[in-house]
Amino acid sequence: MESRQVPETTRAEVLAVCVVAGLHADPGKVGVTAIDKRPVDGPVKAGPLGLYADVQADRKHHGGPDKAIYVYAQEDADFWSAELGRNLPPGWFGENLRVTGIDVNAAVIGERWRIGDTVEVEVTSPRTPCQTFARWVGGQDEPGWVKRFAAAGRLGPYLKVLQTGEVRAGDRVAVIHRPDGAPTILESFRRSRG
Repeated sequence: MESRQVPETTRAEVLAVCVVAGLHADPGKVGVTAIDKRPVDGPVKAGPLGLYADVQADRKHHGGPDKAIYVYAQEDADFWSAELGRNLPPGWFGENLRVTGIDVNAAVIGERWRIGDTVEVEVTSPRTPCQTFARWVGGQDEPGWVKRFAAAGRLGPYLKVLQTGEVRAGDRVAVIHRPDGAPTILESFRRSRG
């Protein structure tokens, strides 16, 4: 597959780096959830399995090398904040990185980003909303959340860490490689849904 350098037209950056604040009881199969992510100050190490001090309770569906870091855009959070009528701070979507200035749902599978000075990541897959996420958002207060979130197409991608290092709020995010012909995060999600 051919690839090309993508010219920079915007200033994309990390607004917040989030790790698990605590495990919460959850009626799902695992019994607990680690979706409660909150911003931390200073640099955080990013390694092959994600951010230092972060954890995933359901490792069958989250985490591992291909889902080491989950990213959500402030622009998408602003959309949902208006839809839901409430503030949605960094970490609310269970994301590890809240970013701005980059359309994360238009990223293609295999696209590579440099975050800060050293960290390189690869876009691997879209987030698939689940019932744990629905319960976290508000369960009965937001009926049909999984379908609503999926239909909006504001999913956010999972990233694989190719080059380890530290990430922090304020780090620049630059697209350094974009394979030609690869599906976007949104296209990949919609294809998987049939």
